[in-house]
Amino acid sequence: MKKMYETLNEEIEKAVVFCPIDKGADKDFQFAEIRRLCESANLEVAEFFYQDIKALNRRTIIGTGKLEEIKSFVKENGIDVLVVDFKLTGSQLKNLSDELGVKVLDRILLIIDIFACNAKSNEGKIEVKLAQNKYLLTRLSSMQGSQGRFGGAGVGMRGPGETKLELDRRKLEAEILTLKKEIEKIKNARAVNRNARIKAGIKSVVIGGYTNAGKSSLFNLLTRDEIYVQDKLFATLETTSRRMFLGENKYCILTDTVGFISKLPHELVESFASTLEEIKDADLIIHVVDVSDKNYKRNIEITNEILDDIHATKKRIIVLNKTDLLSGPIEVRENEIPFSVKKKYNLEKLKELIKKSLED
Repeated sequence: MKKMYETLNEEIEKAVVFCPIDKGADKDFQFAEIRRLCESANLEVAEFFYQDIKALNRRTIIGTGKLEEIKSFVKENGIDVLVVDFKLTGSQLKNLSDELGVKVLDRILLIIDIFACNAKSNEGKIEVKLAQNKYLLTRLSSMQGSQGRFGGAGVGMRGPGETKLELDRRKLEAEILTLKKEIEKIKNARAVNRNARIKAGIKSVVIGGYTNAGKSSLFNLLTRDEIYVQDKLFATLETTSRRMFLGENKYCILTDTVGFISKLPHELVESFASTLEEIKDADLIIHVVDVSDKNYKRNIEITNEILDDIHATKKRIIVLNKTDLLSGPIEVRENEIPFSVKKKYNLEKLKELIKKSLED
Protein backbone atom coordinates (compact mmCIF):
# COMPACT_ATOMS: atom_id res chain seq x y z
CA MET A 1 0.00 0.00 0.00
CA LYS A 2 1.43 3.37 -1.01
CA LYS A 3 2.18 5.72 1.87
CA MET A 4 -0.09 8.76 1.98
CA TYR A 5 2.40 10.84 3.88
CA GLU A 6 6.15 11.06 4.23
CA THR A 7 8.24 13.52 6.21
CA LEU A 8 12.00 13.44 6.00
CA ASN A 9 14.40 14.54 8.71
CA GLU A 10 15.75 17.67 7.10
CA GLU A 11 18.78 19.76 7.89
CA ILE A 12 18.20 23.46 8.45
CA GLU A 13 18.39 25.36 5.16
CA LYS A 14 19.63 28.94 4.85
CA ALA A 15 17.15 31.42 3.44
CA VAL A 16 16.77 35.03 2.46
CA VAL A 17 13.35 36.67 2.60
CA PHE A 18 11.95 39.27 0.22
CA CYS A 19 8.95 41.31 1.42
CA PRO A 20 6.93 43.62 -0.82
CA ILE A 21 5.79 46.47 1.44
CA ASP A 22 2.47 48.29 1.08
CA LYS A 23 2.41 52.00 1.87
CA GLY A 24 1.58 52.44 5.56
CA ALA A 25 2.04 48.73 6.33
CA ASP A 26 3.58 47.60 9.61
CA LYS A 27 6.96 46.41 8.32
CA ASP A 28 8.10 45.05 11.70
CA PHE A 29 4.94 42.94 12.02
CA GLN A 30 5.37 41.57 8.51
CA PHE A 31 9.03 40.69 9.12
CA ALA A 32 8.28 39.06 12.48
CA GLU A 33 5.47 36.93 11.06
CA ILE A 34 7.35 35.68 8.01
CA ARG A 35 10.40 34.95 10.19
CA ARG A 36 8.27 32.73 12.46
CA LEU A 37 6.88 30.96 9.41
CA CYS A 38 10.40 30.31 8.13
CA GLU A 39 11.56 29.01 11.49
CA SER A 40 8.55 26.67 11.64
CA ALA A 41 9.61 25.32 8.23
CA ASN A 42 13.16 24.68 9.50
CA LEU A 43 14.65 27.63 7.65
CA GLU A 44 17.36 29.87 9.05
CA VAL A 45 16.78 33.44 7.85
CA ALA A 46 20.11 35.04 6.93
CA GLU A 47 18.77 38.37 5.65
CA PHE A 48 15.63 40.35 4.85
CA PHE A 49 15.16 42.40 1.69
CA TYR A 50 12.16 44.60 0.98
CA GLN A 51 10.83 46.94 -1.68
CA ASP A 52 7.83 49.23 -2.16
CA ILE A 53 5.04 47.18 -3.71
CA LYS A 54 4.62 49.82 -6.45
CA ALA A 55 8.16 49.10 -7.70
CA LEU A 56 7.53 45.41 -8.30
CA ASN A 57 8.58 43.79 -11.56
CA ARG A 58 5.97 41.68 -13.36
CA ARG A 59 8.50 39.10 -14.55
CA THR A 60 10.17 38.33 -11.21
CA ILE A 61 8.14 40.52 -8.77
CA ILE A 62 11.49 41.93 -7.57
CA GLY A 63 12.89 45.10 -9.17
CA THR A 64 16.02 44.69 -11.31
CA GLY A 65 18.39 46.49 -8.93
CA LYS A 66 17.04 44.71 -5.86
CA LEU A 67 17.26 41.35 -7.64
CA GLU A 68 20.95 41.93 -8.38
CA GLU A 69 21.50 42.81 -4.70
CA ILE A 70 19.80 39.58 -3.62
CA LYS A 71 21.73 37.56 -6.23
CA SER A 72 25.06 38.81 -4.85
CA PHE A 73 24.05 38.01 -1.28
CA VAL A 74 22.86 34.51 -2.28
CA LYS A 75 26.17 33.68 -4.00
CA GLU A 76 28.37 35.11 -1.24
CA ASN A 77 26.53 33.46 1.67
CA GLY A 78 25.64 29.97 0.44
CA ILE A 79 21.88 30.54 0.48
CA ASP A 80 19.60 27.58 -0.29
CA VAL A 81 16.16 29.21 -0.48
CA LEU A 82 14.50 32.50 -1.38
CA VAL A 83 11.20 33.08 0.40
CA VAL A 84 8.94 35.74 -1.13
CA ASP A 85 6.25 37.04 1.23
CA PHE A 86 3.78 37.35 -1.63
CA LYS A 87 1.62 35.20 -3.90
CA LEU A 88 3.65 34.33 -7.02
CA THR A 89 2.63 32.92 -10.38
CA GLY A 90 4.30 29.80 -11.75
CA SER A 91 6.33 31.84 -14.23
CA GLN A 92 7.54 34.20 -11.49
CA LEU A 93 8.64 31.24 -9.37
CA LYS A 94 10.50 29.75 -12.35
CA ASN A 95 12.08 33.05 -13.40
CA LEU A 96 13.35 33.78 -9.90
CA SER A 97 14.75 30.28 -9.50
CA ASP A 98 16.51 30.52 -12.88
CA GLU A 99 17.93 33.97 -12.01
CA LEU A 100 19.22 33.04 -8.56
CA GLY A 101 19.98 29.34 -8.94
CA VAL A 102 18.19 28.46 -5.69
CA LYS A 103 14.85 27.08 -4.60
CA VAL A 104 12.07 29.71 -4.46
CA LEU A 105 8.96 29.60 -2.31
CA ASP A 106 6.16 32.12 -2.08
CA ARG A 107 4.11 32.72 1.07
CA ILE A 108 1.42 30.22 0.06
CA LEU A 109 3.80 27.33 -0.62
CA LEU A 110 5.70 28.04 2.61
CA ILE A 111 2.51 27.81 4.70
CA ILE A 112 1.31 24.71 2.84
CA ASP A 113 4.70 23.11 3.49
CA ILE A 114 4.37 23.77 7.23
CA PHE A 115 0.88 22.29 7.16
CA ALA A 116 2.24 19.26 5.28
CA CYS A 117 4.86 18.59 7.95
CA ASN A 118 2.33 18.87 10.79
CA ALA A 119 -0.58 16.89 9.34
CA LYS A 120 -0.93 13.68 11.36
CA SER A 121 -4.52 12.47 10.93
CA ASN A 122 -5.90 11.05 7.69
CA GLU A 123 -8.21 14.06 7.43
CA GLY A 124 -5.35 16.52 7.83
CA LYS A 125 -3.30 14.73 5.18
CA ILE A 126 -6.20 14.77 2.72
CA GLU A 127 -6.80 18.48 3.32
CA VAL A 128 -3.12 19.38 2.86
CA LYS A 129 -2.77 17.19 -0.24
CA LEU A 130 -5.78 18.95 -1.78
CA ALA A 131 -4.22 22.36 -1.04
CA GLN A 132 -0.90 21.27 -2.57
CA ASN A 133 -2.57 19.98 -5.73
CA LYS A 134 -4.65 23.14 -6.17
CA TYR A 135 -1.52 25.24 -5.78
CA LEU A 136 0.35 23.18 -8.38
CA LEU A 137 -2.52 23.01 -10.86
CA THR A 138 -2.82 26.79 -11.23
CA ARG A 139 0.94 27.13 -11.88
CA LEU A 140 1.55 23.99 -13.88
CA SER A 141 2.22 25.18 -17.43
CA SER A 142 4.72 27.87 -16.46
CA MET A 143 6.55 25.63 -13.97
CA GLN A 144 7.16 22.71 -16.32
CA GLY A 145 10.86 22.01 -16.61
CA SER A 146 11.75 24.27 -13.69
CA GLN A 147 14.26 22.78 -11.26
CA GLY A 148 14.83 23.33 -7.56
CA ARG A 149 11.32 23.56 -6.16
CA PHE A 150 9.80 20.10 -6.63
CA GLY A 151 11.27 16.65 -6.74
CA GLY A 152 13.91 16.87 -4.04
CA ALA A 153 14.33 17.27 -0.32
CA GLY A 154 13.77 20.10 2.12
CA VAL A 155 11.20 22.84 2.45
CA GLY A 156 8.60 22.93 -0.33
CA MET A 157 8.97 19.24 -1.18
CA ARG A 158 7.41 17.64 1.86
CA GLY A 159 4.01 16.30 2.64
CA PRO A 160 1.36 13.85 1.50
CA GLY A 161 2.05 11.80 -1.58
CA GLU A 162 5.25 10.79 -3.28
CA THR A 163 8.53 12.47 -2.42
CA LYS A 164 8.70 13.71 -6.02
CA LEU A 165 5.48 15.49 -7.01
CA GLU A 166 4.63 14.78 -10.63
CA LEU A 167 3.70 17.85 -12.65
CA ASP A 168 0.95 16.17 -14.63
CA ARG A 169 -2.31 18.05 -15.17
CA ARG A 170 -4.57 15.04 -15.70
CA LYS A 171 -3.18 13.26 -12.68
CA LEU A 172 -3.61 16.37 -10.51
CA GLU A 173 -7.17 16.99 -11.71
CA ALA A 174 -8.18 13.37 -11.06
CA GLU A 175 -6.58 13.40 -7.64
CA ILE A 176 -8.24 16.72 -6.72
CA LEU A 177 -11.63 15.24 -7.58
CA THR A 178 -10.95 12.16 -5.43
CA LEU A 179 -9.74 14.27 -2.50
CA LYS A 180 -12.79 16.54 -2.70
CA LYS A 181 -15.03 13.47 -2.48
CA GLU A 182 -13.12 12.26 0.59
CA ILE A 183 -13.50 15.66 2.26
CA GLU A 184 -17.22 15.68 1.43
CA LYS A 185 -17.58 12.34 3.25
CA ILE A 186 -15.84 13.84 6.28
CA LYS A 187 -18.11 16.90 6.17
CA ASN A 188 -21.21 14.69 5.98
CA ALA A 189 -20.06 12.58 8.94
CA ARG A 190 -19.40 15.74 10.94
CA ALA A 191 -22.84 17.07 10.02
CA VAL A 192 -24.50 13.89 11.35
CA ASN A 193 -22.59 14.18 14.64
CA ARG A 194 -23.38 17.89 14.86
CA ASN A 195 -27.11 17.32 14.33
CA ALA A 196 -27.14 14.58 16.98
CA ARG A 197 -25.41 16.93 19.43
CA ILE A 198 -27.89 19.74 18.73
CA LYS A 199 -30.87 17.39 19.19
CA ALA A 200 -29.41 16.29 22.53
CA GLY A 201 -29.08 19.94 23.60
CA ILE A 202 -25.30 19.71 24.02
CA LYS A 203 -23.49 23.01 23.47
CA SER A 204 -20.37 23.34 21.31
CA VAL A 205 -17.39 25.47 22.35
CA VAL A 206 -14.44 25.99 19.99
CA ILE A 207 -10.96 27.23 20.87
CA GLY A 208 -9.62 29.47 18.11
CA GLY A 209 -7.08 32.21 17.63
CA TYR A 210 -3.83 33.24 16.03
CA THR A 211 -1.42 30.34 15.63
CA ASN A 212 0.91 29.50 18.54
CA ALA A 213 -1.12 31.48 21.09
CA GLY A 214 -1.52 28.50 23.44
CA LYS A 215 -4.82 27.05 22.17
CA SER A 216 -3.85 23.39 22.54
CA SER A 217 -2.33 24.00 25.98
CA LEU A 218 -5.59 25.60 27.12
CA PHE A 219 -7.54 22.69 25.61
CA ASN A 220 -5.43 20.23 27.60
CA LEU A 221 -5.96 22.25 30.78
CA LEU A 222 -9.75 22.45 30.39
CA THR A 223 -10.24 18.80 29.39
CA ARG A 224 -7.32 17.20 31.27
CA ASP A 225 -6.15 15.77 27.96
CA GLU A 226 -2.65 15.53 26.47
CA ILE A 227 -2.87 16.53 22.81
CA TYR A 228 0.31 17.55 20.99
CA VAL A 229 1.80 20.93 21.92
CA GLN A 230 4.92 22.58 20.48
CA ASP A 231 6.25 26.14 20.35
CA LYS A 232 5.98 26.71 16.59
CA LEU A 233 3.39 27.92 14.10
CA PHE A 234 0.66 25.46 13.08
CA ALA A 235 1.99 22.72 15.37
CA THR A 236 -1.59 21.44 15.69
CA LEU A 237 -3.72 20.96 12.57
CA GLU A 238 -6.02 18.24 13.79
CA THR A 239 -9.52 19.00 15.03
CA THR A 240 -9.82 17.39 18.47
CA SER A 241 -13.03 17.32 20.51
CA ARG A 242 -13.54 16.28 24.12
CA ARG A 243 -16.15 16.68 26.82
CA MET A 244 -15.69 19.62 29.15
CA PHE A 245 -17.68 19.31 32.36
CA LEU A 246 -19.46 22.44 33.53
CA GLY A 247 -20.73 21.13 36.90
CA GLU A 248 -24.21 20.00 37.97
CA ASN A 249 -23.96 16.99 35.63
CA LYS A 250 -23.71 19.32 32.62
CA TYR A 251 -21.04 19.33 29.95
CA CYS A 252 -20.24 20.85 26.57
CA ILE A 253 -18.13 19.63 23.67
CA LEU A 254 -14.83 21.54 23.54
CA THR A 255 -12.95 21.53 20.22
CA ASP A 256 -9.39 22.58 19.44
CA THR A 257 -8.82 23.75 15.86
CA VAL A 258 -6.11 24.94 13.47
CA GLY A 259 -4.64 28.37 14.19
CA PHE A 260 -4.98 31.45 12.01
CA ILE A 261 -2.48 33.80 10.42
CA SER A 262 -2.70 36.93 8.28
CA LYS A 263 -3.40 36.36 4.57
CA LEU A 264 -4.24 32.69 5.13
CA PRO A 265 -4.01 31.14 1.64
CA HIS A 266 -7.41 30.51 0.06
CA GLU A 267 -6.16 27.05 -1.02
CA LEU A 268 -5.98 26.13 2.66
CA VAL A 269 -9.23 27.87 3.58
CA GLU A 270 -11.04 25.86 0.88
CA SER A 271 -9.27 22.58 1.72
CA PHE A 272 -9.93 22.95 5.46
CA ALA A 273 -13.61 23.83 4.96
CA SER A 274 -14.79 20.90 7.10
CA THR A 275 -12.49 22.00 9.92
CA LEU A 276 -13.62 25.62 9.69
CA GLU A 277 -17.26 24.48 9.84
CA GLU A 278 -16.62 23.36 13.42
CA ILE A 279 -15.81 26.97 14.25
CA LYS A 280 -18.67 28.38 12.19
CA ASP A 281 -21.29 26.22 13.95
CA ALA A 282 -20.01 26.69 17.52
CA ASP A 283 -22.22 28.17 20.24
CA LEU A 284 -19.22 29.92 21.79
CA ILE A 285 -15.67 30.70 20.66
CA ILE A 286 -12.79 30.95 23.11
CA HIS A 287 -10.39 33.27 21.29
CA VAL A 288 -6.89 32.66 22.72
CA VAL A 289 -4.32 35.44 22.42
CA ASP A 290 -0.59 35.45 23.26
CA VAL A 291 -0.55 38.73 25.15
CA SER A 292 3.26 38.56 25.52
CA ASP A 293 3.55 39.13 21.75
CA LYS A 294 4.02 42.86 21.11
CA ASN A 295 1.75 42.50 18.07
CA TYR A 296 -1.06 40.80 20.00
CA LYS A 297 -3.64 43.49 19.22
CA ARG A 298 -3.00 43.03 15.50
CA ASN A 299 -3.31 39.26 15.98
CA ILE A 300 -6.72 39.79 17.61
CA GLU A 301 -7.81 41.82 14.58
CA ILE A 302 -6.62 39.14 12.15
CA THR A 303 -8.49 36.39 13.99
CA ASN A 304 -11.67 38.44 14.28
CA GLU A 305 -11.55 39.21 10.55
CA ILE A 306 -11.29 35.49 9.70
CA LEU A 307 -14.06 34.56 12.17
CA ASP A 308 -16.30 37.24 10.69
CA ASP A 309 -15.51 36.08 7.14
CA ILE A 310 -16.70 32.53 7.90
CA HIS A 311 -19.76 33.93 9.74
CA ALA A 312 -18.81 32.49 13.11
CA THR A 313 -20.82 33.39 16.20
CA LYS A 314 -20.26 36.81 17.76
CA LYS A 315 -20.39 35.16 21.18
CA ARG A 316 -16.67 35.13 21.95
CA ILE A 317 -14.46 35.17 25.03
CA ILE A 318 -10.97 36.57 24.49
CA VAL A 319 -8.43 34.80 26.69
CA LEU A 320 -5.35 36.99 27.13
CA ASN A 321 -2.92 34.13 27.66
CA LYS A 322 0.73 34.18 28.88
CA THR A 323 0.24 37.02 31.37
CA ASP A 324 3.00 35.36 33.42
CA LEU A 325 5.46 36.67 30.82
CA LEU A 326 4.39 40.30 31.20
CA SER A 327 6.35 42.91 33.15
CA GLY A 328 3.44 45.32 33.61
CA PRO A 329 -0.36 45.69 33.44
CA ILE A 330 -2.38 45.45 30.24
CA GLU A 331 -5.69 46.87 29.09
CA VAL A 332 -8.58 44.42 29.60
CA ARG A 333 -11.82 45.08 27.73
CA GLU A 334 -15.30 43.58 27.95
CA ASN A 335 -15.38 39.81 27.30
CA GLU A 336 -11.60 39.63 27.83
CA ILE A 337 -9.93 37.76 30.67
CA PRO A 338 -6.25 37.84 31.71
CA PHE A 339 -4.99 34.28 31.87
CA SER A 340 -1.97 32.02 32.19
CA VAL A 341 -2.12 28.36 31.18
CA LYS A 342 1.27 27.77 32.78
CA LYS A 343 0.27 29.24 36.17
CA LYS A 344 -3.44 28.25 35.86
CA TYR A 345 -4.20 31.89 36.62
CA ASN A 346 -7.94 32.69 36.43
CA LEU A 347 -8.80 29.09 35.47
CA GLU A 348 -11.92 28.90 37.66
CA LYS A 349 -12.99 32.36 36.54
CA LEU A 350 -12.71 31.27 32.89
CA LYS A 351 -14.79 28.15 33.54
CA GLU A 352 -17.51 30.27 35.14
CA LEU A 353 -17.41 32.68 32.22
CA ILE A 354 -17.80 29.81 29.75
CA LYS A 355 -20.72 28.39 31.73
CA LYS A 356 -22.43 31.77 31.97
CA SER A 357 -21.93 32.51 28.25
CA LEU A 358 -23.55 29.18 27.29
CA GLU A 359 -26.53 29.88 29.53
CA ASP A 360 -27.20 33.36 28.16
